[in-house]
Amino acid sequence: MIKLFPTVDAILHGGDYNPEQWLDRPDILEEDIKYMKEAHINVVTLGVFSWSIYEPVEGEYHFDWLKEIMDNLYANGIYTILATPSGARPAWLDRKYPTSMRTNSKGMRNLHGERHNQCMTSLAYRAKVCKIDTLLAEKFGKHPGLIAWHISNEMGSECWCDSCRVQFQNYLRDKYNNNIDDLNKAWWTTFWSHKFNNFEQIDPPSPRGERSIHGLNLDWKRFTTANTISFMKAEIDVVKHYSPDLPVTTNFMHLYPLLDYNKMAKELDIVSWDSYPRYNTPNETLYDTIVSDTFDNVIYRSMKKDRPFMIMESVPSLVNWHEFNKAKRPKVHMLTSIHSIACGSDTIQYFQWRKGRGSYEQHHGAVIDHLGRNDTRVFNDVREVGETLEKLHELQGSLIKSKAAIIYDQENRWALEDAAAFSSKTKKYPQTCMEMLKVFMKNGVDVDIISSDEDYSDYDFIVAPQLYMLKEGVADKMKIFVNNGGTILATYMTGYVDKTTLCFLGGFPGDGLTKLFGLYTEEIDTLYPKEVNGVKFIDGGLDGEYTVKDYCDIIKVQTAKVLAEYTADFYKSSPAVTVNNYGEGKAYYVGARIDKAGMDNLITSILEEKGISYNKLPDGVEYHCRELNDNKYDFFINCSDTDVTVNLPGAGTNMINGDKEEGEAVIKALESLVIKR
Repeated sequence: MIKLFPTVDAILHGGDYNPEQWLDRPDILEEDIKYMKEAHINVVTLGVFSWSIYEPVEGEYHFDWLKEIMDNLYANGIYTILATPSGARPAWLDRKYPTSMRTNSKGMRNLHGERHNQCMTSLAYRAKVCKIDTLLAEKFGKHPGLIAWHISNEMGSECWCDSCRVQFQNYLRDKYNNNIDDLNKAWWTTFWSHKFNNFEQIDPPSPRGERSIHGLNLDWKRFTTANTISFMKAEIDVVKHYSPDLPVTTNFMHLYPLLDYNKMAKELDIVSWDSYPRYNTPNETLYDTIVSDTFDNVIYRSMKKDRPFMIMESVPSLVNWHEFNKAKRPKVHMLTSIHSIACGSDTIQYFQWRKGRGSYEQHHGAVIDHLGRNDTRVFNDVREVGETLEKLHELQGSLIKSKAAIIYDQENRWALEDAAAFSSKTKKYPQTCMEMLKVFMKNGVDVDIISSDEDYSDYDFIVAPQLYMLKEGVADKMKIFVNNGGTILATYMTGYVDKTTLCFLGGFPGDGLTKLFGLYTEEIDTLYPKEVNGVKFIDGGLDGEYTVKDYCDIIKVQTAKVLAEYTADFYKSSPAVTVNNYGEGKAYYVGARIDKAGMDNLITSILEEKGISYNKLPDGVEYHCRELNDNKYDFFINCSDTDVTVNLPGAGTNMINGDKEEGEAVIKALESLVIKR
């Protein structure tokens, strides 16, 4: 067990607090403390965007207000997570040090403004960040109320300035051992006469220049992640020098496309992310929305499986930046908060505590609205969550222990989305992985979501949807996993290219996986949006016909056993789903995008075969189990509009009301059940 905050005997409940916006209103600052205590708030994040208040002109520093705020919070039982302010720069800094601002892909340097507009390689900006971070850490690194450092804010984006171009060239030199011939071979630059004579000739991909070399595009994204990590580590080194025992984190975002968070997470003590689902949309049920949120929660939980993660930001009401900013319905805030805890978070935090009067986020949801009252529906919802989290405090440090995993790999996503192949509209890699997750959720089975190059040894069953790119060693890891008794399920688009996006020769899936799956694919048929095919199961104890959309592999079986065949088109009666015995385990191959019912049928049969405990849940219900020492904590989340009856895994105690529970239990609509056994 690893408690995120050993000095705090509570699940954290709080959020971003911006007292610097109210320094001229001591009455409001006093009211904030009073209301926080009423709402059972025990932590706030300070200083995320405070640089221009800390240092209004270069070299003139103002920290007294921060000390007064932190002292007052701590005296009232409220801890602080202190952010480094590098996510938004003061105007004086950009005017004096223009290289701090990013250059866009067309070569134009940005003007001062907004946030996340910094160049990660700018030496001038790095020096200023180091200075302000050092002063903060010197003054507040040992404050008794400080429990963690929050590095910058929602890091992301790219820069095309001369400095970044040179750093990119240096990155490529290191990666390809200063051998331009190796790079040319890896990128296949003889195509379209794109061969480079030296590294100085290489520019980052740009709409003004080169975007057709997949290896270039992929290495640029890898570089951007490495560059971001370098910047982040420089900040971490400063605060860790003064606060070596305090954890560091930075807030990740929903399926953010530009960075590989798995690599960034290795440098952090705690993984945290900002959860802002679009609730109550007309095109999906609340259950579908929450399962999509589960996908993110599980991704971030799986990055550090030996400890809980953090919800750094969420909202108790509505946001201001969705296309339609819908208010959360009654009961939904409690439901979604308990859901995040169920998925493995040890915190529920909000953006923001109090709405600001002006600027872009003045209408973003908050605990305290412009009304300034503590008797609103939203405030009452937050207070009830705080009260409930206090009843769950013993969960701190408990973990979810999964025997199954889904591979979702960010570099694979980059390669697949960049590939000029299949369809530009229906690849839907993240969505396909989410649909796989829903099958497990329907069966009440917790899974991890891992990158392809992680350790597989903890699992009995791994699903690898659309693993188009095979990193070095991944094929061998798969073969070892199955040979040792594991079961793997792969799909269409598996094993087309290597880590530099060069196609494998000798058949797909490549890199030796044809032997693992006992087949090769001769063609892949991309269907039009309104076009369908079907599969019929004929073996393996499965039956039924199911609809197929988007993709159909034309499979040539070698040693595999055919489980299902196509029902239409020129490949009618040819294999669509197979299984191959390999060593002590099995390798399943699903050659088509089969509908939910078909995948549910197949995966459920594998869960039964592997002896992975599962429990068919009523529609609209999600289940998770956290474990600590000899205790198990069962969470049932009823996302439906009707009461449901669930089968309990065993006898236990309702952690909310203290009742004894056994056998079956009724969960009211939009409510949760937490059982300790």
